[in-house]
Amino acid sequence: MEFDLEGAEFIQLNKLLKRLSWVESGGHAKYCIGEGDVIVNGEVEKRLRKKLRPGDKVELEENRVVIK
Repeated sequence: MEFDLEGAEFIQLNKLLKRLSWVESGGHAKYCIGEGDVIVNGEVEKRLRKKLRPGDKVELEENRVVIK
């Protein structure tokens, strides 16, 4: 799966999870990130507002996306 930034420079990790409907709310995103459930470029990411740019890969459970 791919996510197009549509001309933006980046998207914050918590906002991406909500836009993709991988989480139900901002609080749920914060919980998943805080628990270490989110993988960015092969490593656990615990920064809520991590800036994602083209080429970054994000995983949460069985969901995977590449930023383009």
